Amino acid sequence: MFKNTKAFSSFSVNDIGKAKEFYGGTLGLEVLESDGMLTLYIAGGTNILIYPKPNHTPATFTILNFPVDNVEDAVEELTKRGVRFEIYDMDELKTDEKGIFRGEGPKIAWFKDPAGNILSVLEEK
Repeated sequence: MFKNTKAFSSFSVNDIGKAKEFYGGTLGLEVLESDGMLTLYIAGGTNILIYPKPNHTPATFTILNFPVDNVEDAVEELTKRGVRFEIYDMDELKTDEKGIFRGEGPKIAWFKDPAGNILSVLEEK
């Protein structure tokens, strides 16, 4: 039924203006605002819809992952742009002082958008 349907993801925020500035300005993504919503244009032809929700509750899981060649460089650049990375100190999830997880799997660092949704940069070689 959906074999030839181009699916896309969406998530909510509580302030479209702040989201537009963050995703377009801070992260440098192509963003289009239309009908009170945002469309993020991501490499590979996948679009992501961001819609306003007055009673928005941030996701408690990672909603969007950005693969990068080097997590260290990405964290450094985003930190310069004002992004704050999450520091985790749990039994199975510990990040360093920069917010980078160096355990099993790829190096990864999590951060939040202005609405509190969790995003990540993860190293992909």
